[in-house]
Amino acid sequence: MALPHVLLGLLQLSPMTGYDLKKHLDTSISHLWSADKAQVYRTLASLVDDGLANVKVVRGHNFPDRQEHHITDKGREVLREWLLGPNEKQAVREPFLIRVFNAGLLEPEELEVLFTARLRSLEGEIAEFNAEREALGDAAARAGDRRSFLMAATLEASIVKLEAELKWIKSTIKQLKNLPV
Repeated sequence: MALPHVLLGLLQLSPMTGYDLKKHLDTSISHLWSADKAQVYRTLASLVDDGLANVKVVRGHNFPDRQEHHITDKGREVLREWLLGPNEKQAVREPFLIRVFNAGLLEPEELEVLFTARLRSLEGEIAEFNAEREALGDAAARAGDRRSFLMAATLEASIVKLEAELKWIKSTIKQLKNLPV
């Protein structure tokens, strides 16, 4: 998956400015994808150049004009083809696991600090996502639509992955305590 598909997916929800898109990335789907402001604006320009989105200037009253991006029919078709296309192999980057892989040189107390810090971080993320899930789940139940349900389901998938890592960390901490020094 690439950022153009992410942005097309957001634009199919509603027209947005670059600022709005960045805000959505940082809030509603941060558990799935991230991009910096420059990447968002560069990609938006490409979407417009390729005819997948167009820009409409919305005149501002007492504030600057807004450049709203709208998905085009061609953009919807590209998004649809991507949705129905084959699943790409995903590049995996696991910074914490790279630390663990290389942590053999640490002393037992240092290992405990490493794992405990990650454990606390995961607990915080899980609590945050659970709060988001409850809010989104309530909204999805009220809306009763497939789109809201699927958005909540992506949050659930992220929670399940974090909980699995948390379980693994707890098990690894326990096993480390049984290893000879």
